[in-house]
Amino acid sequence: MSRPMFDEMNASPSEVRAHYENYARWLAQQPEEVMAARREEAEMIFRRVGITFAVYGAKDEDGSGTERLIPFDLIPRIIPAHEWQSMEEGLVQRVTALNRFIHDVYHDQEIIKAGIVPAEQIFQNAQFRPEMMGVDVPHNIYSHISGVDIVRAPNADGVGEYYVLEDNLRVPSGVSYMLEDRKMMMRLFPELFGSNRVAPVAHYPDLLLETLRAVSPATTAEPTVVVLTPGMYNSAYFEHAFLAQQMGIELVEGQDLFVKDNFVYMRTTRGPKRVDVIYRRVDDDFLDPSVFRPTSTLGCEGLLGVYRSGNVAICNAVGTGVADDKSIYPYVPKMIEFYLGQKPILNNVPTFMGRDAEDLKYMLANMKDLVVKEVHGAGGYGMLVGPASTQAEIEDFRKAVQANPSGYIAQPTLSLSTCPTYVQSGVAPRHIDLRPFVLSGKEVQMVPGGLTRVALKDGSLVVNSSQGGGTKDTWVLED
Repeated sequence: MSRPMFDEMNASPSEVRAHYENYARWLAQQPEEVMAARREEAEMIFRRVGITFAVYGAKDEDGSGTERLIPFDLIPRIIPAHEWQSMEEGLVQRVTALNRFIHDVYHDQEIIKAGIVPAEQIFQNAQFRPEMMGVDVPHNIYSHISGVDIVRAPNADGVGEYYVLEDNLRVPSGVSYMLEDRKMMMRLFPELFGSNRVAPVAHYPDLLLETLRAVSPATTAEPTVVVLTPGMYNSAYFEHAFLAQQMGIELVEGQDLFVKDNFVYMRTTRGPKRVDVIYRRVDDDFLDPSVFRPTSTLGCEGLLGVYRSGNVAICNAVGTGVADDKSIYPYVPKMIEFYLGQKPILNNVPTFMGRDAEDLKYMLANMKDLVVKEVHGAGGYGMLVGPASTQAEIEDFRKAVQANPSGYIAQPTLSLSTCPTYVQSGVAPRHIDLRPFVLSGKEVQMVPGGLTRVALKDGSLVVNSSQGGGTKDTWVLED
């Protein structure tokens, strides 16, 4: 049975959606050889700039080495102003509730007392950090930079409806590709930006720096902000270096930092300099070897003590991961009602939880039709896409779920919306998702747009860069 598709650009084979009309007219006038030359030019520039994504070990499935270029597609994903406005309101609502939830988990635990989220879901969560109990963080914000993955699928009326697929609240990546994709489109097709009112995204680094400075300890009027990277072998190293450069701040590794007199300092050629805010791209486990993983060389010994006493801000906060676990995701709509007294603007994808006996029964009986995910999985790994799997793969996965039911959730296979995309054979529909980046400082704000990822394999629903996905520029049209 073929599933209904929602095409972002085309309402039918002969009709283009209103917000794409201007672009579609322009595209129809472009000779094939010109577009092919632009595609080559884009690839050459990305290679030269070094916009790569690193892949390791078994994930490096085609043997093309660790550094890969993320394929970039020339046809943008376009979102009309009214749709973006509603999505933005939904994102502000969601991230506000999630920040309230994390604060509650580490303080009064009202939501557990009210019986809305089971205690074991939190206390047995691998991302729960007891070291953060009772610690007050600036403005009670834990996730300063949130990347929320959104998909669109046809509802019962065949109209495209947005759903939140997951919340990335720890160290979400991908914003550098959003910025570079826009830069590339403006370079290749400047005329398009004269004839379409596309909302800008280039001010994201300014907003990010403003967000980071807003949570600085009150001990200084001119806070020193740094980006903490695990180093050049990390898959997102390009982005760490890019954002530090764009914000005009230092990129540091753990060995560049030390603690003295309950403050954090970085080593510079001019001697030690105090650090007030750390935008960390290192997981909790590696931040402080005296508290977490003793063998870690990526963090700074004594960092957590300084943090707990309020003399340095860490973004995103330690312990934030308790809210972006896939087993917590089903409770987010209830969080919105509990903390904000509002109905969710953005819907969750219906989710079955392995820890619930009825849900588990349904999961095991319908695996061939479901997407089954590990609750701690990431990057599109540890997941079964039922309709695209063999019987043997389904049986193997079934055994894994039966052995550890609470480690899995399942969702219906959404028919993700498609967008015309350049592929070997010409232009064809490919599935896409969207990751807008939400910044929470003194206020919650975002640039209009986000990272659109595209699954380049025909029929594939996996958009992750580590599994061969590409990216598109995302246009939000201004009224």
